[in-house]
Amino acid sequence: MDKIAIVILAAGESTRLGRPKQTLFYNGKSLVQHVADEARMAGLAPVILVTGAFEKEVLDKLHPDGLSILHNDRWKEGMATGIRLGVEKLEAMGGADAVIISVCDQPFVSAAILKSLHEKQLHSGKGIVASAYAGTVGVPVLYTSNYFTGLKELEEGEGAKKLIHHFAGDVAHIDFDAGAIDIDTEEDYNLLLDKSSEGALQ
Repeated sequence: MDKIAIVILAAGESTRLGRPKQTLFYNGKSLVQHVADEARMAGLAPVILVTGAFEKEVLDKLHPDGLSILHNDRWKEGMATGIRLGVEKLEAMGGADAVIISVCDQPFVSAAILKSLHEKQLHSGKGIVASAYAGTVGVPVLYTSNYFTGLKELEEGEGAKKLIHHFAGDVAHIDFDAGAIDIDTEEDYNLLLDKSSEGALQ
C-alpha cells in the first residue's frame, strides 16, 4: 500500500484578515485542527504541520497528537520555505510514496477529498494531482516522490503551483468546487458563518 504524507502549511501572517486565520473556528474546531483531523481520517502519515507567524496562537488551538510540528523561521520569505522544510522533514522521517501539500484556510477540505487525490493518482498514473475549482487548479495537491527534489528547490516567493505549470503533461485533477472557498478576510469568514448552522463567532 502506498504511503501518503501531508504537509499542512500554517505559517502565514494573515495580513488581509488582521488575525491568525489558522485559529478561526468553524463547526466547533479551528481551521487548522480541521485539516489535521481530516488528514488523519484519510490515513495520511506522517501529518506534518508547518507553523511560522502566530505559532503560539496556532498551537493553542490545536491538539498536537499524531502531528509532527515544525516551526519555519523563514516564513516571511514565502510559502516555498515551508514546503521545503516540510519535505525535508518527511524525508528525514523515512520518506513516502507521495506528499499532499495543503493549507488551512479551506474549510471544506475533507478526508474524502484527500483520499480522492490518491485514488486519482493510482488510476491516472500521473505524478501530480491537483484540485480543480473556480477555473483553476490548486491546493490540496498531491506530488509523487519524484517531485520531492523539485519541491525542495522552489525559490523564495514561489509556490508549488510552479511545478503544476512546468510539468503540465504529468498533471491530473479532481473536482473540488468548494475549494474555491477560502478565508482571506473578515468578510469571507462572516459569509462562511452566515451559510453555516453555527451563525456566530466563537
